[in-house]
Amino acid sequence: MPIRVRFAPSPTGYLHVGGARTALFNWLYARHEGGKFLLRIEDTDKARSTDEHTQVILDGLTWLGLDWNEDLVFQGARVKRHQEIADRLLTEGKAYLDEGAIRFRLPPGEIAWEDAVHGRISFQGGDIKDFIILRSDRTPIYNLAVVVDDLDMRITHVLRGDDHISNTPKQIALYRALGAPLPVFGHVPMINGPDGKKLSKRHGATAVGDYQHMGILPAAMRNFLALLGWSPGGDREIMTLDEMIRLFSFTGIQPKAAIFDMTKLEWMNGQYLSATPAEDLLPLVAPQLEKLGVNGNKEAVLKAIAAVKTRSRTTLDVARQVAARLDATHVVVDEKAKQEIAKDPAGYKASLEASLAALKDTDWTPEQLERRLRALAEQKGVAAGKIFQPIRIALTGGTVSEPVNELLYVVGKDAALKRLEEAVTRRYDATL
Repeated sequence: MPIRVRFAPSPTGYLHVGGARTALFNWLYARHEGGKFLLRIEDTDKARSTDEHTQVILDGLTWLGLDWNEDLVFQGARVKRHQEIADRLLTEGKAYLDEGAIRFRLPPGEIAWEDAVHGRISFQGGDIKDFIILRSDRTPIYNLAVVVDDLDMRITHVLRGDDHISNTPKQIALYRALGAPLPVFGHVPMINGPDGKKLSKRHGATAVGDYQHMGILPAAMRNFLALLGWSPGGDREIMTLDEMIRLFSFTGIQPKAAIFDMTKLEWMNGQYLSATPAEDLLPLVAPQLEKLGVNGNKEAVLKAIAAVKTRSRTTLDVARQVAARLDATHVVVDEKAKQEIAKDPAGYKASLEASLAALKDTDWTPEQLERRLRALAEQKGVAAGKIFQPIRIALTGGTVSEPVNELLYVVGKDAALKRLEEAVTRRYDATL
């Protein structure tokens, strides 16, 4: 039987990290097995479901690169089918009327299944009360709608959050009452914040769209989410999509809660930024530069992106650093730089004056710039860093950047010399 899995979000809010991770696991499993990944919007809560939220969920999945097979299914459009099944169970004596609602008669005995993540899970039917499947206004209850939809969509594997474990015995009882084969059930653990508590807004952003706006690349987010509760074996961390598809299995899903670590996500995003060509980053960085009021020509922007991307954690970082290189008004002297200058303001100024004199007649290529500045350091009898660091601070306002010869080249001769001249005449003291 071909593998068919589904992701079934409710459009009552945005696509959260936990939902996105569940969608990704289902998608990876379907692609690994050559099966189908289906999408169902569970919009039976008409009061809270909105078209806007549905669109945000679809946009989030598309941003992550998770495409789905077959037509989108809307649960709310299938109410007649849910009613038909509830009426059938009533007719067969497997359910009964209770104040106008239809209540399912839960048989006694053990209800157990072999969970794809947790192993055997067992409940006693006697501990679970008979439950309503159709309200008195003829609207279906979640557990009935899910079983009917999964059966009609021919779902073979139900992989979802472990907050659904308590629903599973009720759903298994409904499958049995309908004489239908059970799918494989697997329940992925929750995602916690670094403090070990369930991930929530107090830990920062929880919606996938927020990370997009924070400058995280979709490939990095996908890679990060895949490793939240799944291990491919070994110490692998950076993986291509093809590698993830090839390596993914239910057996690699960890039964314990995963920890969402923003520092780790930013580190991973930095790895992806380093590996992404400047041309590919340009469309993501350009809108940020526009917001910052920077309108450099394409060649200058690409040159600057290439120079700064290996030292950036997000595309917002890239944009800020590009802005500082192309427009002096975006240079802000940071605390470390202020402290560096305060150690020896006169020495800082003298070093810049010597560099200015040396650079004015230098060929503006990275090789020539490096050669000229190293010769200057030798001539002064100081380490090259003593020449490089004041230039770095004058041009960027910080103490960390690409190599100074590259930095000078990216900023450009006229602009660089102008910034150095201004830095020489600026008054520096401990407070700056």
